[in-house]
Amino acid sequence: MAQIVKNDSTIDVTSTINYNVRNPVIKLMTIMQESSFMAEDMSAYTTDSLQYLFPFSHLELYGPAGSDHSILNPEIQDHKTDFQKQNIKDFLLTDAYLVRGWVSVAQWTGPFIKFSYRGDTDSVLSKASGNNLSSFIFLWASIQGKAMREPIQVPYNTDTNCYEIELWGYPGDDLFNQLGAKGKSSMTKGLLINRPDLIKGSFTDFAREGLDDRNMYEVSPENIMHPILPLNVELAWCDHTKTFWDSNNSTNYHYSFNMILRGWNNYMQVGVSGSPHGGVGFLHYRNLLSNYKPYTKFTELAREVEPWMFDANHEKGNKKEEGFLAVEYVDLHILKGECAIGIHRHRDNQEIFFLLNGKTIMITGDWYQFPGRERAFEIRTLLPGSFTLLKSGQLHALVNALDIDATLLMFGGYD
Repeated sequence: MAQIVKNDSTIDVTSTINYNVRNPVIKLMTIMQESSFMAEDMSAYTTDSLQYLFPFSHLELYGPAGSDHSILNPEIQDHKTDFQKQNIKDFLLTDAYLVRGWVSVAQWTGPFIKFSYRGDTDSVLSKASGNNLSSFIFLWASIQGKAMREPIQVPYNTDTNCYEIELWGYPGDDLFNQLGAKGKSSMTKGLLINRPDLIKGSFTDFAREGLDDRNMYEVSPENIMHPILPLNVELAWCDHTKTFWDSNNSTNYHYSFNMILRGWNNYMQVGVSGSPHGGVGFLHYRNLLSNYKPYTKFTELAREVEPWMFDANHEKGNKKEEGFLAVEYVDLHILKGECAIGIHRHRDNQEIFFLLNGKTIMITGDWYQFPGRERAFEIRTLLPGSFTLLKSGQLHALVNALDIDATLLMFGGYD
């Protein structure tokens, strides 16, 4: 079991709460919308592909519903009202955030990663340097195991009060000539650099043609925008003299884009079946989650049951692994315009959010500290026919991104 965090707090919920005031999901959406990019305008970026990681250092939670309202530790939460739900009251972000996605220029569409670090005097790096940061700092990173030989220079962006840089994976040496005025300016200032040695892959790697019956885990695994493999990033920051570091106490920061998102473009296997199950015509299929045949080694549907957790039979006390997703409820929801399901967590149950129509922003995150990655809010776009699988205790929220209704199918179990 991951280590239970000790630096968070819980709030008594015996009084009425006004969720319309200082709601954390609105706070997070505002931060996301204020993010900027270095090319001409947002038309250069495939907006629905953008994926954000906002690491946080502190959570303030409301206690679970019922008599356990003041208990933060899940090991002693046994009241079974409302799935042991805990809503998030507030959060504190760390100094850095990351974005990845697809970007297009000329005839090329490929991946990029943006790194951003706060320029305020109360940042970890600024305080370490005695508030003596210059017009640039340095970043060292390892992306999916591919490490920089030397730290790269990250300039201060006066528009955002952050040190920022975008790394693109453009395959040629003429990127500057392909960009417009803003992109050229960004390259001149060092806000945008081309690093195909680190930013691997192309949008065409995952074209539907030629993928029939292929195991997608084995297709272009080095592509940093792989549709189902997590992307792991290790990094550290230092000042312009390379004397003072923000490196997580010399262990470096470890981030992971790892939301389990599946759908028409995020699948384990795809193919065509003629006369399906003795019928007629052709059926086009996609395997999205599976414990069968070549996928038995993957554990996305599984969970480890700690002695204090309820298992699929509502019993507890024996530590074990359940290699399946139990379904004990199926709900259909309509999210009206401006509706958002707030950031919250459940103690035990796994859940699937399946979007039937509309367009939503999906938020997930780690409530507790995993040994291999920092806690962070991960944000992606959910389109019709796609879903996310939420693991036990995982933070999650959903925001209707349009003025029209969004229809959501939810199902899960265990609690």
